[in-house]
Amino acid sequence: MRSWRVTHSETLFQHRLFALRRESLVAESTEEGGFAPAAAGATREALTLDAPTWVNVIALLPGDRVLLVRQWRYGIGASTLEIPGGMVEVGEEVDPQAAAGRELFEETGYRAGTLALLGEVEPNPAFITNRCQTYIARDLVREGEPEGDGEEELTVEIAALTEIPGLIRSGAIRHALVIAAFYLLDHAQPALPDSAPAAERPGSGAS
Repeated sequence: MRSWRVTHSETLFQHRLFALRRESLVAESTEEGGFAPAAAGATREALTLDAPTWVNVIALLPGDRVLLVRQWRYGIGASTLEIPGGMVEVGEEVDPQAAAGRELFEETGYRAGTLALLGEVEPNPAFITNRCQTYIARDLVREGEPEGDGEEELTVEIAALTEIPGLIRSGAIRHALVIAAFYLLDHAQPALPDSAPAAERPGSGAS
């Protein structure tokens, strides 16, 4: 299977959420195994969406209850049931965990006592460059009302963690990254990654 090296990149459209790029690529040496339809030196063009890292938060209340948010999604023209999440803003790139804490507070009014990384996935590696990290939040404290980012209209709901599989099977939860997040939780090691008290991390407050 050939690897491809970018020789030229042109930004076609720039937005706060993503940049659309057209890239020229050249085929390089063959990796072991696989089928190589393109000879070394072959060229092609590709379109990519360059997006920032996204974060999702599974926020657990006592009694293994989880915070969910319902919001309107313009892409499908319908409301969806999700977990808190969003994109890593400029200045948060070195600490996506801080972005997770901020998104949790903005969308639910809760702050996390501890946050731990469950894992990450690549939303669509065919043409999107970013990744999505999922965090688990515990020791929640209600400190405000949901604010969103000024453009979001959302409501907060609470469900038992044991209800989540049924909500997925019924189609009540359909967002692929939310389903992936609960998969990561379901398959987490008994000892989750080290949790850092949110108050001890620089930049962990709302912005």
